[in-house]
Amino acid sequence: MMRTLLSGLALCSLFCEIPSLQAADFEAALSFPKRTENKVFRDRVQANWLPDGKMFWYRVQTGPGKSEFVLINATNGSRKTAATLKELGLPEKEAAKTSTMKIELRRTRRTGKSSGLKFINQLSEDVELYWINQEGGHVRYGGVRAGTEREQHTFEGHVWLITSRTGEHLAVVEGASQPQTFIIDGKGISKANTEASKKPERGFRAPDGSCVVFTEAEKVERRKVAIVESTPDGSVQPKLKVFDYIKPGDPLPKPQWVIEKSDGTKLRVARDIYENPFTESGELDAVWAPDSSEFYFNYNQRGHQLYRILAVNAKTGAVRVVVEETSKTFIHYSGKSWRHWLHGSGELIWMSERDGWCHLYLCDAKKGTLKHQITQGAWPVREVLHVDEAKKEIWFLASGLREKEDPYHTHLCRVNFDGSGFRQLTEGDGNHRVEFSPNRAFFIGTWSRADKPPVMELRRSSDGGLVCELEKAEVSALLAASWTMPERFVAKGRDGKTDIHGVIVKPSNFDPAKSYPVVENIYAGPHGSFAPKEFSRLMGHHVIAELGFIVVQLDGMGTNHRGKAFHDVCWKNIKDAGFPDRKLWIKEAAKTRPWMDLSRVGIYGGSAGGQNAMRALLDHHDFYKVAVADCGCHDNRMDKIWWNEQWMGWPVDESYVKSSNREDAHKLQGKLLLIVGELDTNVDPASTTQVVAALQKAGKPFDFMPIAGSGHGAAETPYGSRLRMEFLVRHLSP
Repeated sequence: MMRTLLSGLALCSLFCEIPSLQAADFEAALSFPKRTENKVFRDRVQANWLPDGKMFWYRVQTGPGKSEFVLINATNGSRKTAATLKELGLPEKEAAKTSTMKIELRRTRRTGKSSGLKFINQLSEDVELYWINQEGGHVRYGGVRAGTEREQHTFEGHVWLITSRTGEHLAVVEGASQPQTFIIDGKGISKANTEASKKPERGFRAPDGSCVVFTEAEKVERRKVAIVESTPDGSVQPKLKVFDYIKPGDPLPKPQWVIEKSDGTKLRVARDIYENPFTESGELDAVWAPDSSEFYFNYNQRGHQLYRILAVNAKTGAVRVVVEETSKTFIHYSGKSWRHWLHGSGELIWMSERDGWCHLYLCDAKKGTLKHQITQGAWPVREVLHVDEAKKEIWFLASGLREKEDPYHTHLCRVNFDGSGFRQLTEGDGNHRVEFSPNRAFFIGTWSRADKPPVMELRRSSDGGLVCELEKAEVSALLAASWTMPERFVAKGRDGKTDIHGVIVKPSNFDPAKSYPVVENIYAGPHGSFAPKEFSRLMGHHVIAELGFIVVQLDGMGTNHRGKAFHDVCWKNIKDAGFPDRKLWIKEAAKTRPWMDLSRVGIYGGSAGGQNAMRALLDHHDFYKVAVADCGCHDNRMDKIWWNEQWMGWPVDESYVKSSNREDAHKLQGKLLLIVGELDTNVDPASTTQVVAALQKAGKPFDFMPIAGSGHGAAETPYGSRLRMEFLVRHLSP
């Protein structure tokens, strides 16, 4: 019953099964990115501030191969343009100095071998990490805290951007075939040699040098995953690759703090209240009080329902609770555990969802008590950018502040430590990014929407007042190339009251008198939200739309940034994936868009989206008829521990079984294509082949394509992408 598509099968042989489209139609769709590139101008401002902090210049692209230099007086907003820097009257040394700071942004163009990056942040401030995807979009992967290190999985050819917390571009790096280590020092980025990247000593030394603290943990055997590289470069014979890969339910090390005094004596810290930490490495990080009296560490109890900051007395080893967080579902430790120590006053600023929304709180670190809530309201703090201890102010991004605006749009805000003086400092109806001047007196705000090209403004930090508009992106050339603007749409979710937001993308030759199949691009990972909120060309969506589809993307319940109740839908229930909201949203859109043919609805996604796409044909085949599932984590017991235990809990229980595509494979109805990369080290490729086995056992017809030499995201390879397009056309086109 299974129809397997072998990788050696000539593509042309497939066209006989696709009467509605010829090979040229596929080539036209695939060439759409090339035909629409370099057609958006005046869309970026990279400010080069002069020493006085009152003036800056930037270079802006005004057309194909054309640009101009702009000099801005920030005090009065006056503007001067010129063809060269010299015409702006800038000293040559200033021009030379600032021109070397230009960072070339490029997008990911290929996915090679699995690899890794290690960043060592030597700055006194945190930095942010973004993956620049194939469409040039910035996908945030968290940050690297000041003075710390971070390892990041990547692939050869993947491009990463490092920025300051205020958006300044610091460096761009590209994944290589072998892991690389980079030092971030404010002068760009440099590769670290082995000696420079080594820690000088074990553990964390007290500021006064009186002792060192470190962990020890009993050795726990780590699970190994083996994959076969069938066609390695330079070899006829396959190669076996084995790597560490911890899965939900696996045993984890239980670290023990040890205090080593200057005289060599050691004191073991009782671990009664940190007996079961969630740590894959067995290591914990310490933060010392300036007076060396105690050190602090984070305790995230396995199961993610108890989170504490603990303090340890350096002399006695006594442990006390500074802050404690509990939840009946989950604490989003990987995304909402920001904190800032105010050692001078013995206080701690702490991020929490204890009232149902992500907010900031002020705690008495010495007494271990809550002093007061700093921010409050039915909206979340999205990211803290800066804490000004002298002025007792916090600068942060928040969303959901205005009732009639998309609740995902971020705005710059400021608030005092005592909760007074809250102020929203940006105005535009769109998603905002900000970059401050060196003295923080001004900021450049760039805002856009999926259907609104970027607008760049210079504003005063004191009150958010507009100094001047710097640029407004010009997209007439893009529209002239037959690119269509996405349409935003809002409909009520399953509860009849919660707004669900998404976008609709039409083909370039759209005719409202015709009827089009609908294809949903899905990724319902609970760690974020994914419908586009900033302007971009959305090439992944448009390439599919060019085949004669209406492409939609939205965020249903169970995803992030809409409050705890909205988010908690995913808990022990990954299979939900927001489908009750998704179907209602698409049906509501079709009521006023007769060109959306709901008798022909398809869906595609990768990774968590691959799990979601297949689930559509297991539980919702009354609505979805065709699915392409790429590299899916089809069974949460098979995928990486940190992501899956975060949402599905621990110990592993029946909820894992209930969300498993493998367990429910017998329920399949509709046309399914499974794709997997044989070298996937992100999601165990056996997760897909186990689904294959279950479908075979159930006698279900389906298509399967393992892609040789490919890692995670195999459907984004040229072959995988083409195959996905052909499958959707074959089964959805009339």
